[in-house]
Amino acid sequence: MLQAEGKTIIDNDMKKDQPIPRVAVVGSGYWGQNLVRNFQDLRALVAICDTDEGQRRALKEQYPTCQILNSYAEVLSDDTIEAVAIATPAETHGDLVREALLAGKDVYVEKPLCLDVPTGEALVALAREKNRILMVGHLLWYHPAVLKLKELIETGELGRIRYIYSNRLNLGKIRREENILWSFAPHDISVILGLLGEMPDVVQSQGGNYLHQQIADVTVSLLSFPSGIKAHIFVSWLHPFKEQKMVVVGDRKMAVFNDVEPKDKLLLYPHSIEWKNQIPVASKAQAEPVLIDSWEPLRAECLHFLECVESRRRPRTDGEEALRVLTVLQQCQRSLESQAPRQTDAPPSVATAYAATASSARPFFVHQSAFIDEDVEIGEGTKIWHVSHILKNSRIGKKCNIGQNVVIGPNASVGDNVKIQNNVSVYEGVTLEDGVFCGPSMVFTNIINPRSEVPRMHELKRTLVRRGASLGANCTIVCGTTIGQYAFVGAGAVVTKDVPDYSLVVGTPARVVGWVCSCGEKLKFIDDAATCAACGKQYRQVEDSETKRKIVRETL
Repeated sequence: MLQAEGKTIIDNDMKKDQPIPRVAVVGSGYWGQNLVRNFQDLRALVAICDTDEGQRRALKEQYPTCQILNSYAEVLSDDTIEAVAIATPAETHGDLVREALLAGKDVYVEKPLCLDVPTGEALVALAREKNRILMVGHLLWYHPAVLKLKELIETGELGRIRYIYSNRLNLGKIRREENILWSFAPHDISVILGLLGEMPDVVQSQGGNYLHQQIADVTVSLLSFPSGIKAHIFVSWLHPFKEQKMVVVGDRKMAVFNDVEPKDKLLLYPHSIEWKNQIPVASKAQAEPVLIDSWEPLRAECLHFLECVESRRRPRTDGEEALRVLTVLQQCQRSLESQAPRQTDAPPSVATAYAATASSARPFFVHQSAFIDEDVEIGEGTKIWHVSHILKNSRIGKKCNIGQNVVIGPNASVGDNVKIQNNVSVYEGVTLEDGVFCGPSMVFTNIINPRSEVPRMHELKRTLVRRGASLGANCTIVCGTTIGQYAFVGAGAVVTKDVPDYSLVVGTPARVVGWVCSCGEKLKFIDDAATCAACGKQYRQVEDSETKRKIVRETL
């Protein structure tokens, strides 16, 4: 087995008499298919969840004994599935991890854990509260060369560490949901923090946006540590060849980890500096290959997760480690944004005017890449992030968080304390009351039978989302419906009719499968009464006088 403390030991498989946790992989795209392969080889794979119909057909042929699902809610409601491995776009991680933890599942999630530190802290706290395993895919900590490098530093083989630099370069894969910093740099940040055992006290980042005006394709980050050590990280997906290299400079020896090299991935250079006539003179020595074990890092990572699920042992790359990486990433992003040049050859948008105003003069935050039309009302404490657009005559309440690439309006209404995740459009005719949560890439509509050639805005059907309701990632709300207060729409569901208060709906079309408390916990009714196990609120089931169906009301 691969031991969490970093010893370079791994079995070929889990022991034949050892119970194997049952795992569902969520997302089987570019990287997810590698997780599917490894968990299948380790005899742990029981389900694969993917929203792409063509991908599901291919998976059914390749894995005929495995459940192939299109709804994340089905995964979470299956009590035989003990753990989930999430390999979806980074913007969805926070919501999917939270839902899995609340459902009592252990979680492995690809990096990054989420896209902001407060969300990460909440997820780590939730995993601790629920006594669930939370592990993040910082793959290099399962690479035999990195584990050996850590051992060389700890035993003093390199002497005192002076400097570290890493290059992670390639031509593609180019993303649009995240920049190169968030796509490539987490691996290197994770390793550097782990090798040094300390957090930086100064972070600086610069970059260039070449393929998209608002997305960095190349960044260089400099980390300065309290011990005096410095590290820099160069990442790019606009590079003529692939390079994944880390150099650690000590006062006794220098180590080079080259992951692209098929042989001798870790080399030691016993160079020295001699002083002659008060002038430093380099004395070069022959490189020394370091003998390391041979195993596939991803297989080791998957095996480690299964062992942690079975033994309840803390993972090597747990939530706390992921939080440290997320903290540095966020500091790098802020530095990158503060140094980004502004366009001067076009009329400034209202957002640019906001950005140029002292923060003390306005009660809300608008990122410099966002666009705010005239006649827009924005409440105190609200934050509007990258490349979002608020159209005319729209109202946004207080303390809202509007994510990246969000469009609101025109003439839309958003209440107080609303959170709208990335890639959501709140069209005219949609009203969100206070405390509504819109998951990433969920969809509203406002015309029931749209045609490009037939104008139908006069036929607009209104949608109302009542107080405290949550709309899961990738769900669709067909126009003309009302989502009841504190209702919960599962990820990927398609809502075609009104959703009752406090109901949990999943599937296509969405159907009621249970009831939830205002705090989000699922309720268990006995004789039409329920008490929330988390917050203690009480509820009763009663018959609706019009529909003759049972509905839920909070007992005051």
